[in-house]
Amino acid sequence: MSTLKPGTGSPVPSMSWRKGTGIAGRPWKGSVREYDLFKELTIGVIAVTVLVLAAAAIFSSPDDKSVTLKSWAVAQPTDFVTTATAELGGTSGTAGYGPPYNSTAGATQTLGPIDLQSLAGVKLPVNTAQDFVIGPLETLPSPPSELATWTSASAKQQASWTDAYTKALAKAPANDPSQVASGSYGPLPAITSDLLSMARQGSLDSVLTSGGTFYNSNYTKAVLFMGDGTYLDGLATNLHMQGDQWGMMNETGNYPGQSWLWLFSFFYQIEPFQSAPNADILVVLMVAILTLLLVLVPFIPGLRALPRLIPIHRLVWKDYYRRR
Repeated sequence: MSTLKPGTGSPVPSMSWRKGTGIAGRPWKGSVREYDLFKELTIGVIAVTVLVLAAAAIFSSPDDKSVTLKSWAVAQPTDFVTTATAELGGTSGTAGYGPPYNSTAGATQTLGPIDLQSLAGVKLPVNTAQDFVIGPLETLPSPPSELATWTSASAKQQASWTDAYTKALAKAPANDPSQVASGSYGPLPAITSDLLSMARQGSLDSVLTSGGTFYNSNYTKAVLFMGDGTYLDGLATNLHMQGDQWGMMNETGNYPGQSWLWLFSFFYQIEPFQSAPNADILVVLMVAILTLLLVLVPFIPGLRALPRLIPIHRLVWKDYYRRR
C-alpha cells in the first residue's frame, strides 16, 4: 500500500516488507528461517515416487481372472442349472427384486410412507425368463424345440416343473445336472442343458453383455444372473470380500478397495439394520443424516464447540501454543 506525497502526486511507501522487518518498518520479533519451496517440492515428489515404486514391487496388486458365466458353468454346473431354472420360473432374487428391474408387488423396501424404489420406477427392465434363458437360446442357429413347450404351458404347470426339477437338482450326484433322477420335469432338462452348453462355450457371456452394441460394456444382466446363484457369493467369501470381512472392495484378495463405501457396509453388520427387512433404505437414510451433520457442523451449537472442548489442534500446533 502507498500514499501520495502532498503537492507532488508521487507515491510514498507506507508499509515496508523488507526482510527482518514488519509493517511500517517495525522490526519482526518472530522467528525467521529460509524456506526453499522448489527444493521441498522436489524432495517430496522424489520421496513419494520411491515409496510408490517400492510398495508396488513388494505388495503388487491382485489380478484375479474375471468371473464369467463360462467359468461358473464349468466350475459349478449344478448351481448354474438350478439358477437358470429359478430364472425361468420367476423365483430368483432378481425376478422378485422390484424396481428398478421389475414391478413385483410387495418387493420394495419402505420407511413408513417413503418408498424410494417405487418413486424411481423400473429403469432397467429385466424379465429373467426371457432375458437370461429364452432370449439367449433363441439366438442359436437351431433353438431347442422345448422352448415352445415351456412358453405354451400354464403358469401352474411351469411352477410344478420348476419345483420338481429344483428339488431333484439339489440331490444330483457329483455336481452333475445330467445325473438327476428321472421325474416329471417337462422341458426343463433339455432347455437348461442347452443353456449350460452355451455358457460353457462362452457364447452366453457375449449374448448377455452385447446389448445390441458393437462394444460389450454393459454387464448388468450377466452380473444379475450370476448373483442369483451361489457361485459368485462363494468366491466373495473365499476372497474375504463379504461385508463382515472387508466390506465393499475394488480389488480381490485381502486388500481394501473403495474405502468411501466402508460406512455403508458397516451398518449392514450391526443391529437394528442387520435384521431389518428394509435395511437398504435405513442404511441410506443413516448415511444421509451423518453426511448432513458433517456439512452443518459450523452451524450446530454444541457440535461446533467440540474443537474447543477437545483441543486436538493444540497437539498439531503445539509449538505455536507453547510460545503463546
